[in-house]
Amino acid sequence: MPLLTRLIPSPVVVDIRPGALDDLGGVLADERISQSGRLAVAVSGGSGARLRERIAPSLPGATWYEVGGGTLDDAVRLAGEMKSGHYDAVVGLGGGKIIDCAKFAAARIGLPLVAVPTNLAHDGLCSPVATLDNDAGRGSYGVPNPIAVVIDLDVIREAPARFVRAGIGDAISNVNAIADWELSHRVNGEKIDGLAAAMARQAGEAVLRHPGGIGDNDFLQVLAEALVLSGISMSISGDSRPSSGSCHEINHAFDLLFPKRAAAHGEQCGLGAAFAMYLRGAHEEAAHTAGVLRRHGLPVLPQEIGFTVDEFVRAVEFAPETRPGRYTILEHLDLKPNQIKDIYADYVKAIGS
Repeated sequence: MPLLTRLIPSPVVVDIRPGALDDLGGVLADERISQSGRLAVAVSGGSGARLRERIAPSLPGATWYEVGGGTLDDAVRLAGEMKSGHYDAVVGLGGGKIIDCAKFAAARIGLPLVAVPTNLAHDGLCSPVATLDNDAGRGSYGVPNPIAVVIDLDVIREAPARFVRAGIGDAISNVNAIADWELSHRVNGEKIDGLAAAMARQAGEAVLRHPGGIGDNDFLQVLAEALVLSGISMSISGDSRPSSGSCHEINHAFDLLFPKRAAAHGEQCGLGAAFAMYLRGAHEEAAHTAGVLRRHGLPVLPQEIGFTVDEFVRAVEFAPETRPGRYTILEHLDLKPNQIKDIYADYVKAIGS
């Protein structure tokens, strides 16, 4: 009887623990990613540059490249600078923008990418997508998954708390994204990849149900693992469906309508997820989600990130236009502004103050 299976694109190394950064060189050599030690390391001018002094002695064969920002031009420039270096791999050391630039540059020159995030702001640290600002606003570019992910929880604990909290919102929003996927399956017959859905859902539920907070290593371990699993789930499904539903449509609407005022990705996704759960009639789940977000210091009302109710209504109405072809509770209900406003008033009462 033939054994039927499939290959899952995933990192060779996932090292999440306190002090992981100190063993970076040894891990990469031992796993045959870079036995020669010839690495191109992309760092930011902030957290990455500070860590360079700490780990440079353990990477004697590395060449360091400082990345100015998170634009497509930055990523193309980085690829051009690295192209003639004859490296084994590219290391992205820093926040999400730096890792996305490094992802794009590594893909452009055909090298594997090692992601070493300094915060847990969103699930892009292990996803097959690089999100970069361009002349049209912001674009998502398909890239290979990182070959390795190294997350030092000591470094994460030193990151600004807001960035780590944002990762909580992004992880929790998986639960809503899967509910949207299942809705599309029931209404339109859209195929669900069961493995990708299970992985993304359990990642979100693990963070949603964990009693700890960002000061606890146990909680940070679960959060980091959830974000890694979310990224892998997108590779399995071949798109962002497992981790991106109506919650992310609302997030993208904020980014496009109010580009100079938008909050962190995970903050907006968490708020969008709580509201979308309420829209679909899952009122208890919405209240529970809002309660968990509040416990972690995340927003559950638009006013808490500087938007009026009318601006929130406008974002929810516009949200379906950000993902043409994607079917979520927003497309299903096709609400008018006055309907959104009325439901929002009910949502505020349901989640309490």
